[in-house]
Amino acid sequence: WWNPMLQQQLCMHISLLFIFLFMFSKKNIFIQVTASPVTDCLHPLHRKFTRLPHLAGTEQNLRYAEQIRKEWLEFGLDSVEMVPYDVLLSYPNKSQPNYISIVDQLGSEYLFTALVKVKCLLLLSLSLQGDLVYVNYGRTEDFFQLEREMGINVTGKIVIVRYGKIFRGNKVKNAMLAGAKGIIMFSDPADYWAAGVQPYPDGWNLPGGGAQRGNVLNLNGAGDPLTPGYPAKEYTYRFSLEDAVGLPKIPVHPIGFHDAIHLLKNMGGPIPPNNWKGALNVSYKIGPGFTDDFRSQKVRMNIHTNNQLTRIYNVIGRIRGALEPDRYVILGGHRDAWVFGGIDPMSGAAVVHETVRSAGRLLSKGWRPRRTLIFASWDAEEFGLQGSTEWAEDNAKLLQERAVAYINADSAIEGMYTLRVDLNTYCHSCSLLLYAVFLSFSLPPSPEEGEEGVSLYDSWHKRDNWTNDRDAPRINKLGSGSDFEAYFIRLGIAAGRARYTKNKITERYSSYPVYHSVYETFEIVERFYDPSFKRLRAVAQVRGGLIFQLADSLLLPLDVNQYADSLRKYAKSIAQLAQRHPEQMKMYEVSFDSLFSAVENFTIAARDFHERLQTLNREDPLQVRVMNDQLMYLERAFIDPLGLPGRPFYRHVIFAPSSHNKYAGESFPGIYDALFDIENSADPEKAWEEVKRQISIAAFTVHSTAMTLTPPA
Repeated sequence: WWNPMLQQQLCMHISLLFIFLFMFSKKNIFIQVTASPVTDCLHPLHRKFTRLPHLAGTEQNLRYAEQIRKEWLEFGLDSVEMVPYDVLLSYPNKSQPNYISIVDQLGSEYLFTALVKVKCLLLLSLSLQGDLVYVNYGRTEDFFQLEREMGINVTGKIVIVRYGKIFRGNKVKNAMLAGAKGIIMFSDPADYWAAGVQPYPDGWNLPGGGAQRGNVLNLNGAGDPLTPGYPAKEYTYRFSLEDAVGLPKIPVHPIGFHDAIHLLKNMGGPIPPNNWKGALNVSYKIGPGFTDDFRSQKVRMNIHTNNQLTRIYNVIGRIRGALEPDRYVILGGHRDAWVFGGIDPMSGAAVVHETVRSAGRLLSKGWRPRRTLIFASWDAEEFGLQGSTEWAEDNAKLLQERAVAYINADSAIEGMYTLRVDLNTYCHSCSLLLYAVFLSFSLPPSPEEGEEGVSLYDSWHKRDNWTNDRDAPRINKLGSGSDFEAYFIRLGIAAGRARYTKNKITERYSSYPVYHSVYETFEIVERFYDPSFKRLRAVAQVRGGLIFQLADSLLLPLDVNQYADSLRKYAKSIAQLAQRHPEQMKMYEVSFDSLFSAVENFTIAARDFHERLQTLNREDPLQVRVMNDQLMYLERAFIDPLGLPGRPFYRHVIFAPSSHNKYAGESFPGIYDALFDIENSADPEKAWEEVKRQISIAAFTVHSTAMTLTPPA
């Protein structure tokens, strides 16, 4: 029976709306709760958390952590603790700022770049100079094209790349592999400029002097570079800097596009392909070096970054579950920012804070979730997901035993158009969990002008132009680049995230224009991105709905049939990639039959499990627990303890970040990596043997995972 209850409470003189749906049975009460923070609560929260810069490891970020802990306790959480870790961070040298210059043959230096106090982990403080080579986005394929088609070698050169397309750390890795001795990055207007919009402060475009900050580590899930695999506690053994994981061996420096013009305008060498040209008024010639008139000039990089062991603090709050306290649903997002963090991350941190407040209000009225809720404010995400990864390492055994799901709460907005959701494949295509969130309570309204009376769900449907067979939400695969990485890809915990995004058809720029710059302020959100803060509220409703559904549902709202559908699609896709080389597949006897067979076994097991679920006696708590455990542990079964080749902390056989772009997720990543550029392998037989090995690993993992869905003996 359904018994709707409506309660309205005051929140700093503003009403909070909570919608209760109760389903009663003889032995249990199933509560579905969605916290709906009003805009006027999110507005002052966002302002409060963006007043001052709060880089990881700084005093201001610690003050924010202490404030969050204090207020979460006041909200009524059962416990809140600050959990410290000592990790490797880096900071600019205040007496020797980093900068780029041009020097002539007499050693005279022409300073044209601003003294940007950037942060990037480096091994040395140094000054070096050399000829410049333009390498487009610095992708693997760009370096291949440079060497194989243009005949240009970057060994011993300084390369300049534009931001976009791939994770900046992959650009650095590619430059190192190609032999470059330094790398300069800039934000080209072609990639970070919205048409018809003024630069900040008159609009939300990136000014020409603005530089994108960001870590350039290649950690591959390691967390703290000095303590890979283990939490960075006081007693933990630490590697030396020379042996640290993921630190670049060459200097890296970002600049704005006004400064990039000074470097690119006199470049010599060949004219690049059209798809290498950005939007600056320069030729984008490749180099190496400048034109004949400026041939004697070199580019100098002056980098003086300090690496230091620094204490960071996660804030962890808990609400103990009433019936299943040993089952955890986690909502986590980071707190640290490169400067003010107006969008990344404080638009998300404000949502988390208000969700905690809402949960506390419910507790004061006698509500308690079925399962334990954990709220996390992570530190040092911007330095390589360090806070969240260290806590995952610290609690790995417990989380693998008890965690139901992790919902990520990074930036709540990255655009002004519609909703975007990334989930594990339990919810791919059909997205049962999202249906439950949207359909089990009064549908939240669309935040868009002109859509009064339209639900967020219907607005998302129209704006995202769903075209799949079942007219269901478009769900994206999880890649990496945020705090869900360790939970999903290393530990095998179901994960997801939701945020407001841009129109991907008409807005082709990367991320958002002021990403990771000093211009990410409260004002840019209030004036341009979300003046009414209704978009933040919409995201809060979705994120809150996700965690409360997961925490309160009698049966976990996860659909194994959708996993089977996705596995069939992914297996077919990876096989088609290999079949681009039919002669080699025949020569080396490469077959995907075992993988297809395993996927078929999984499909049958998923169908049988689903049928048993329909006839489950929901009044029997033991039967319910057994089925929920099978659902919860399914994702764990896809974890290979040996990890992917060369990436031991990426352990999910079905999903992992691409080796060539951390931001993008690849399906069957072991097979994909083995096939990448296989036509140019120096030892084809060995390369195809690795493909066969990865197929066998995938087939075994899928088959063994299918067995976890069978009835208990």
